[in-house]
Order: sequence, then C-alpha cells, then structure tokens
Amino acid sequence: MGGERLIVLAPGAGAPSSSPWMKRLAARLAAFGAVEPFDYPYQLARKKAPDRREVLVKAHLEAVEKARALHPGRRTVLAGKSMGSRMGCHVAVALDDKPAALICFGYPLAGRGPERTSVLLELSTPILFVQGTRDPLCPLDDLAKVRERMRAPNDLFVVEDGDHSLHARKRELTARGQTEASVEAGIDRAIGAFLERWA
Repeated sequence: MGGERLIVLAPGAGAPSSSPWMKRLAARLAAFGAVEPFDYPYQLARKKAPDRREVLVKAHLEAVEKARALHPGRRTVLAGKSMGSRMGCHVAVALDDKPAALICFGYPLAGRGPERTSVLLELSTPILFVQGTRDPLCPLDDLAKVRERMRAPNDLFVVEDGDHSLHARKRELTARGQTEASVEAGIDRAIGAFLERWA
C-alpha cells in the first residue's frame, strides 16, 4: 500500500519532528508511503520563536526537493501539523511540479493575517483537513465557509471532541465507546481513502 508515494511531513510550531506526537504520526503514515520528516531552521537551532514565513516556506521547499531526490518518481504528498500544514499549502502553490495531495492535521485557520484563508483559495492540489471539534485555531463553521470558496478538491475528517492535537478527552471517548487507538484508526482510514483517490 502506498509504495509509490513520498510523504514529506512538516512539524507544527511547538514541537519538532522528534516529538512523540510527530514520531507516532510518521509511523502511522508509513503505511501509505515513504515518509520524510523534517524540521524548520529555528527548530534545528533549538529556538522557540518560529522563523518568518518566507524562511519557513524556503526551508519547506528545500525539504521537498531533498526528499524527491531521495525517492525519485514517487507521487509527492505534503503532510503537516498546524503551522507545518499551512506552510505546505504555500509550498503547493509555489511549486511548478505540484504535489499530488495535501494532508493538514489541525490547520490553523484562525490567527493573524488573511493569508491563512487566501492560500487555501489559491490551491489547486487536493487537500484533506483533519480537524478536532474543540480546536480553537480552526472553528469548523469558519472552515466550512472557506471550503465552499475553494477550487481545490477538499475533504474534511472531523475528530469529535478533538483539540488542536486531535486528542479527545477520556470521558468523552468512554461515553462513545471509543479509545484513542480507535480514533486514530478512523483518521488513518480517511487518509487511506483520500490518498487512493488522489495520490
């Protein structure tokens, strides 16, 4: 499954690719293709404040170029957590050789700057949003309005009671007869179905 895909995985602002959350995600995504995680310059320098957007996008583009050189001929999928997903959208717009698909885990729609919306409207690459209902950085009603205006094919998988890291509270999981593992399995099924269609 996914033997011909390359998944370039970008971290969020608060935790690098070596964090437990990102390592677990990378391991799950390995079911769908060759996964190449990377970190942004400020993370490599062990700084807390993210670089300017231009620096982040340049580093992301370089990571894609390096990953493609390691895995020539594979269909490229850009996946990212929060800030990394947003930068992936900018990269997808900038690249002449477009990725086959985008996967955004907790896209940060709310925040400073209109580009968080405008970059989504510029996209032509199919995109999957994986969002939690308790994520303050992406109210689902706001995302629905943006999705209606997007020209790129776009899907949404909603994690009930999920926060910005897609974690649901234990009491809510218990009430629904679910576990963290079953929620992750549902996310992975949605990813698999999306990639089968587009990448």
